[in-house]
Amino acid sequence: MEKERFTMLLLEPGEIFFEDYSVQMKLFDNSTSEEQNWKDGRLKLCSKSLVFVNKDINQPLIKIQLKETLTIDQCQSNNDIAKCGNILLVQCKQYVKMLEKNILAPYKFIHQNATFHFFFNYAKIDDYLPHILQLFRAATLPTAEQNAMIMAIVHSRQSRVSFDTSWLEDLYEQVVLEIQANKVLPLVINPGRILLTTSRIYFQPYNNLDQHPVLKIQLKDIININKRRFLLSQIGLEIKWLRQPENKAEHLFISLKNQNDRDELYTSLLNQPTISLERVPQDQMTMRWQNGSLSNYDYLLYINSLADRTFHDLTQYPVMPWVLQDYTSTTLDLKDPRIYRDLSKPIGALESNRLERLKERYLEMSEPKFLYGSHYSAPGFVLFYLVRKYPQYMLCLQNGRFDHPDRMFNSTEFISIKKMYVLFSLVMIIRNRFFVSLLPTKTPNSVADVWKNVLVNMSDFKELIPEFYDINNGGDFLVNSYGIDFGYRYDGTKIGDVQLPPWANGPAHFVQILRNALENDYVSQNLHHWIDLIFGYKQRGIEAEKANNVFFHLCYEGAVDLDTIRDINDRHGLEIQIMEFGQIPKQIFTLPHPKRSMFILDKLYTEIDSISIKNGKENEENPIEIFKLHELIMFHSHKESVSSIIITNREEINEVISVGQDGMLKLYSIKNKKLTRNVPLSSLPLSSCISYYTSSHRNILVAGSWDNTLIFYDIEFGRIIDVLQGHEDAVSCLALSTTRQIIISGSWDCTAKVWQSYSSGTKIKPAECLIAQLDHDSKVTCINISGDETLLISGTEDGEIFLWNMDTYNLQFTVKAHNCKINAMVFDQEGKSIISCAADKMLNIIDIYTSTQIYRTTIEYEPLTLTWFKTFLLIGDNNGPINTLSVSTKNNIILTGGKDKKIIVWNCKNV
Repeated sequence: MEKERFTMLLLEPGEIFFEDYSVQMKLFDNSTSEEQNWKDGRLKLCSKSLVFVNKDINQPLIKIQLKETLTIDQCQSNNDIAKCGNILLVQCKQYVKMLEKNILAPYKFIHQNATFHFFFNYAKIDDYLPHILQLFRAATLPTAEQNAMIMAIVHSRQSRVSFDTSWLEDLYEQVVLEIQANKVLPLVINPGRILLTTSRIYFQPYNNLDQHPVLKIQLKDIININKRRFLLSQIGLEIKWLRQPENKAEHLFISLKNQNDRDELYTSLLNQPTISLERVPQDQMTMRWQNGSLSNYDYLLYINSLADRTFHDLTQYPVMPWVLQDYTSTTLDLKDPRIYRDLSKPIGALESNRLERLKERYLEMSEPKFLYGSHYSAPGFVLFYLVRKYPQYMLCLQNGRFDHPDRMFNSTEFISIKKMYVLFSLVMIIRNRFFVSLLPTKTPNSVADVWKNVLVNMSDFKELIPEFYDINNGGDFLVNSYGIDFGYRYDGTKIGDVQLPPWANGPAHFVQILRNALENDYVSQNLHHWIDLIFGYKQRGIEAEKANNVFFHLCYEGAVDLDTIRDINDRHGLEIQIMEFGQIPKQIFTLPHPKRSMFILDKLYTEIDSISIKNGKENEENPIEIFKLHELIMFHSHKESVSSIIITNREEINEVISVGQDGMLKLYSIKNKKLTRNVPLSSLPLSSCISYYTSSHRNILVAGSWDNTLIFYDIEFGRIIDVLQGHEDAVSCLALSTTRQIIISGSWDCTAKVWQSYSSGTKIKPAECLIAQLDHDSKVTCINISGDETLLISGTEDGEIFLWNMDTYNLQFTVKAHNCKINAMVFDQEGKSIISCAADKMLNIIDIYTSTQIYRTTIEYEPLTLTWFKTFLLIGDNNGPINTLSVSTKNNIILTGGKDKKIIVWNCKNV
């Protein structure tokens, strides 16, 4: 029970918990000389305090800060003879009560001398007293020296501990690296050991407080590994993995002793063959965003991650822009550009009068100058927004107190950063854990007033955090769901939930509207300006000055090399200044960020409208709104699944030809609505067919067979004219280039072959028709040719796409588009991108110039075939079940063939 009550957030930020002991505690109140009864519980030994957790959950936890302690020693005499000799005596000037009646509330500071006796039920005083006294001595030192001594103690204790290999999951996995590391959570550091093996990475904390005695991550589940800054140093590493079987994304953020240790672990992880990371180059991610494959929200999170911003570190929390500026209207029209904030300007430059006053102050300053006396992202700002969701963070950061009621979810006046810098220069000891100050403002608890203050207040320039746009959590950070007593405002109003704008009917609706606004066309067209300011070329230097985007110099990465500062107190002062004031993100872009292409977005969304039809009727679960399909003819044709269908005369729609898994070729008369020919071409399944006209106007059909052959059939004379033993395994697909008079065949033998088309009567033998062989790494499953017949694409069983030049048959590029068999591919109607679908139910669009994925979506059922019908992409899926599609746009005709052995001719209207 006590483990649930005691967390490291009850300690100072970054304080370390070492171990706990089963004890009995008795308090002697020196002011009343009262002696209480012995109480059962556990004593937590921490780097800066002792915490007693009463077994009775209604009783408060008692924290004795070592800096407020007068004496720690062995108790030499006690009335209880049985306990005498194993009692720890602690005398202090004050102590703290926390979680009284198990309610999360501001701590109670008891400002009076008190004496505590702790009887250890099992431990011996000689075992633990030296360690406690060592920490007690450290508490008498200045803060910086105390921290240094504590870290020396920590490293000394940790160096004597090794990973317990009995926790290994597999006795055969080999150890690659063991190293000391800290698990990092907001305001919490938990030391432990990292063990990397050939199969897993383990984290074993030194104490027993962690959720897992040993955290185990399978290397095959890791999808991302990022180097991170932590406490201003390049010592952090963030690992993202998928927890099985839920397939839920999890994160582990650790800090190492130094950069060399971090880099060694990072390299060792990357060298493990079982790790397969989701690696997409930065320029490709930007292109995905440009072309609409990535939302504004997800792209901003991606850029934040590149810039070392993480949800695990409040000093470098992800930053998001204010995008709306209307928080008072009763209704909101997201199409009205007047409701949006100017994204080309930093927050401090949005209001012209305030900006002029800031510039006047700027001109009077000596170097290094700054325009803004506070930052747009700092730990205090993050908790200002999140205090209702994470009140324990605020209590930790503010030494057991909430902010002044009149500053709750509102702006705060700040001490001049120039004054603060002078004070730091003089004594280097100024510190307040929330903001560096001070003056309450008397304003209501509303989003509207927060926005008003960031516009006009001379020291409030904060941006937003991702929670304002995260629709998955329904705006829960806006609600006082814990019923915390935050106090009353100056006007007597009790602080509860955040007051939302009139146009929002609740927290979830408020966040949804903000997210819709973030993804709106206006924001999409202007977001690159804000990226330039926060992460890009306007972040620093002359461009920052031109953009009125200059902050205090210590906010910028690399502004000061802390390793060169020898005085430990000076260094500590600078660390506090940099961390608590806020840090400029790592600069990601040095050139203007490209604008999002709204033309491409519009084109994608209009052209990639897709329909799904069932063989025999429309899909009643997803009715087609764009046009109606009317069944004209249904042929009950093959004895097995239909593989491929073609129309012989697309102008007049005279005949339909099909081949199937039964090895049969069949011809149908549209006019007479009946089967006209039934020809056995092979004893094995036929996979595909094409037809072309010879120079003598003979109509030749080519069928690909699982017996490795291409079968040439003269439709006019009704006979097989040639059988080409083209491959060493089944022919899986065929394509035709009419202008070049060539045939391309794909096969399970991992090749695609280019053949000159021919017919009987020519002097060229079939084997002499081979023009080129295109080699692949796995079975070829589909091929297609661009509209201008200059490019050829081929897809494989392992999910790769190959792009070939039709003039030279050289490989242009190969890209891993899927992780499984590609079922079908087509070019877009301009020949600028490739659309593919696969057994993973994904539809991908790949840019042919950069081989970059620019769009990706999930289909409900496995898509099996693709084709264009005017501006619509038709998808035949496994729910149909449709294997093959063919169209005549002039006659508004669509043909489908499927696993149900039927061929249906559809008439399309309203197109």
